[in-house]
Amino acid sequence: MAKYDYDALVIGGGAAGLTASGIAANFGAKTMMIERHRLGGDCTWTGCVPSKTLIKAASIVHDMKKAAGHGLTSTKIEVDLAKVMAHVDSIRREIYEDADAPEIFEDMGIEVVQGEAEFTDPHTVLITGSDSSKKSVSSKYIYICTGASAFVPPIKGIDTIDYLTNESLFEINSLPEKLIIIGGGPIGTEMAQSFLRLGSEVHVVDMAPRILGNDDPELTTILQDSLSKEGIHYHMECGVDSVEKTKDGIKINLTQNNKSKSLEGTDLLVATGRRANVDSLNLDAAGVKYSGRGVEVDDKCRTNVKHIYGVGDITGRYQFTHMSEHMAKVAVTNSLIKFPMKIDKDHVPWTTFTDPELGHVGATAKELDEAGVQYQVYRFPFSKIDRAITDGKSTGWIKIYAKKWNGKILGVSVLGAHAGELISQYALAMKNGVSLRNFADTIHPYPTYGLGARRAADQWYIKNQSENVVKWIKRIFGYRGEIPDYSDPERIV
Repeated sequence: MAKYDYDALVIGGGAAGLTASGIAANFGAKTMMIERHRLGGDCTWTGCVPSKTLIKAASIVHDMKKAAGHGLTSTKIEVDLAKVMAHVDSIRREIYEDADAPEIFEDMGIEVVQGEAEFTDPHTVLITGSDSSKKSVSSKYIYICTGASAFVPPIKGIDTIDYLTNESLFEINSLPEKLIIIGGGPIGTEMAQSFLRLGSEVHVVDMAPRILGNDDPELTTILQDSLSKEGIHYHMECGVDSVEKTKDGIKINLTQNNKSKSLEGTDLLVATGRRANVDSLNLDAAGVKYSGRGVEVDDKCRTNVKHIYGVGDITGRYQFTHMSEHMAKVAVTNSLIKFPMKIDKDHVPWTTFTDPELGHVGATAKELDEAGVQYQVYRFPFSKIDRAITDGKSTGWIKIYAKKWNGKILGVSVLGAHAGELISQYALAMKNGVSLRNFADTIHPYPTYGLGARRAADQWYIKNQSENVVKWIKRIFGYRGEIPDYSDPERIV
């Protein structure tokens, strides 16, 4: 008789849990997945899917207003947020039914259970159902995939007002007249532009000197300037002292440069990050180490208890859906078939889906400088990408950090239209050891944004050309043309 009820027990049915369960079942493991609310998690219901659907709607409104820039007649459009949010919900449900519904996983042989899970010992979990029923199950391997929730800092007065987070934002039905957003990270920045385009007056407050602090400073400055010109009001390097309710909405009291000021609005969105969902798990009973950041794991996603793994946002390491899926593959492959895999920390891509988009993969310039790594920066502007010009999307830059002599790509930052797709090209190149020379020698179709990625790689050839070598070639073959000016280090061809 088997020692445990299951081979694999997955706690949480978001991106991490769905992937872990599917891989475990594919390996022939008897698998149970426990979800306290609904499968799909943050990505489907309160994160990627609704936010990108809203961004698309806002972009359509913006494009219609800017139609004259394409030789068309601009159109005034009335935004009914209730209808927009109904569309957002329909997309969520379509994706849920297509990819996340319990029946899909039950057909794989996975037992899907709705309830709250807590450890009672290292191999056993107690499940409390919505009807207060209780069931105890054991498993050889356990995967903690409970994700993270919106973090709301302890601001004075925050409990006395109605405020929004990403978990409630997509349930509103009326457009905020004046929206104040606390937080200049990815969520705050994406939603600031979207609600501005839908018709709200938008103010963003942050303690940092610039938005998107994990991204390239030059590119985030360009993006912030672009968003400011579009109409977003930024209040940077501001500490939030308190918030209070007013007759027409809310008032936020700030300190900036040692001076007090206040800002009033109709609605408040708190976008100050996310915190791992560890509180209800009773991790102490399992002996699993954790902190305020989340469950502590090694590069194989294993906790200090060798048969228990932490996957995705619960670890606090990479709060991206794609990294949750990657970590699930690492955890289940290591545990169930003993094939050694580690988190690919060197090629983690991310994108903020503003207009223009901002993406990155690999090491940042700051990380390379701190590590003392020698590298060259190869730059190419979107203003030289023909497809970007035809689309009216010429704002932005591609910046590649690479070794001078062999063209090994160390990191890439892209600000511009379709930056996420371009970053994917570079991620593939880096993962497979494709140098800038190989990249530049690869044929790309014209006219595409992808060709811009290749032309950025071309700059490796340009920067590594030697004036003396060109003079030597001229003498050997008797050529009579002018020698390019190699004295300008910022020369772009």
